[in-house]
Amino acid sequence: MSSKFYTPDGFNDTLPGVCAFKKDAESKLRRLFSLHGYEEIETPGFEYADIYTKPDFLKEEDLYKLTDSKGRLLCARYDGTIPAARYAATLAKDKLPLRLSYIENMYRFNQTGGGKQSEFTQAGAELMGITGSDSDAEVIAMAIRSALEIGVTDLQVSIGQTGLFEGAVSQTGLDEETALVIRDAITAKDSVTIERVSKEKGLTDDNRDMFLMFAQPTGDADILDQMKGFFTDPIAKEALQNLEEILEALEDYGYQKYVSIDPGLLGSVDYYTGVVFKGYTYEVGFPIIGGGRYDRTVGVFGREMECVGFSFGLSLAITALMRQGLELPDPAPESVVGYEKNNKDARRSAITLAEQMRLGGTSVILDTSSASEEELNKFADDNDIQTVFWFDGGEK
Repeated sequence: MSSKFYTPDGFNDTLPGVCAFKKDAESKLRRLFSLHGYEEIETPGFEYADIYTKPDFLKEEDLYKLTDSKGRLLCARYDGTIPAARYAATLAKDKLPLRLSYIENMYRFNQTGGGKQSEFTQAGAELMGITGSDSDAEVIAMAIRSALEIGVTDLQVSIGQTGLFEGAVSQTGLDEETALVIRDAITAKDSVTIERVSKEKGLTDDNRDMFLMFAQPTGDADILDQMKGFFTDPIAKEALQNLEEILEALEDYGYQKYVSIDPGLLGSVDYYTGVVFKGYTYEVGFPIIGGGRYDRTVGVFGREMECVGFSFGLSLAITALMRQGLELPDPAPESVVGYEKNNKDARRSAITLAEQMRLGGTSVILDTSSASEEELNKFADDNDIQTVFWFDGGEK
């Protein structure tokens, strides 16, 4: 069969039940963001590719690319944060802080599988022009609330802080190349490499144990007390304080039960500048929530501004919920109204009833194809419609 009858790899139709749930979820998220004072923006579906590649945020091969009429390289929107940063730097008013939100489709090349798609819907919020632990906690709390709002209850959010590793490197005096090797080992939870490099570089047992600590599994708030004994560098101490304050604030929100500390959650090199977090639920192997502080990003576009934000993979979250047994809404109309053909009085009565029912909030099909009441009843049975009205000569 010709490929024109299929969707491209990584792109899917959204079936009626899923679509109904998704649109309802989007409405809930829009209301949530609005209630927190976040103003929704829409950014172009296509951007100049260099907003992602020139600052080295992404590799060009990760983007869906095309050219404009003048031959300039464009790309499909990869995420919501970078366009929001461009907007904040070039179009936003001077009044700070900015609270921006978005719910848009994103496009990522060659990143499918396990529930991921090349095209997916992502929601998110960015808090710009403000810093501090309370603003970090506000964004994390809203990320958690976003997942809860659409029905994700089995949620675990891991929180890290880039300053911990930065401070560890500073206090041990490691060169950049060695630090990168250890960083990669931490990300891979590779304690063997950390042990080997620590020995080769002559690190003390305490410093070796400090780096091994980064590769350990996540823990609760008590892990912060254990970590204090490792650090002497002020950057790391400040990062620990930031995490403590975030956890205290999240307890006030009532969300600390969803949170764990992951010292090895380091985020992207040269992108995140403070707290970083990821949220998971079961049945998908990827985070449905990602975010953190990125104070240097808007400056790339010409306006210095502290920022913290999150993205919520709505499509991926819905996939997880469906695998967890989510009962999708039935989008079938509640009623159908039919009438005897070539009978103007019957048609008029059918139309009047259908309109009255719609004004009252009932979904109604005005059937124009059934030739008899029997045919209309069969149509209703085939389409799971509960209530049937038939007019012939004005009789219902």
